[in-house]
Amino acid sequence: MGKNKDDEFFEEILERNKYKIYRICNIYAVSPIEPQDLFQEVIFEIWKSLKNFKGKSSIDTWIYKITVNVCLRKKMKFDKSNRKTDRFESIHFIPIEKEIDTSKQEKFQYLKECISALNETDTSLIVLYLDDLSYKEIAKITGLSENHIAVKMKRIRKKLFECITPKIN
Repeated sequence: MGKNKDDEFFEEILERNKYKIYRICNIYAVSPIEPQDLFQEVIFEIWKSLKNFKGKSSIDTWIYKITVNVCLRKKMKFDKSNRKTDRFESIHFIPIEKEIDTSKQEKFQYLKECISALNETDTSLIVLYLDDLSYKEIAKITGLSENHIAVKMKRIRKKLFECITPKIN
């Protein structure tokens, strides 16, 4: 039995956006397992919602919006339940991919820590910005004006610079 057009379209947009989706999931979740679980939840939500895509924006913008919304919803749910449970930080899972540049890994961890210290709106904005989205695209996803985003991004970059500089030096 062959694939239908909907399945092919889904696979095509997933292939084109999977790394962007995973990067966003990786910012909102605690490594190493949670980003993978969150990624699967985002993919399921995209698959489930694809029939509702109306084409008012690009499919990539629509996917970003779903990804950010699922991540925020899951983070709020996790934060609520995390007050009642203990995390098992002693369990470590490191997927084998390629040699890890420890310097880059350390800098990424510092950046992730600083981003996680931001409020939810600022986190969403910087994640989209780090994925090379224009202010116009970010505005479509968040519903904020481009000018508002520009002002917030200037403040966010300053906060991140102040947070990460002492850690790197």
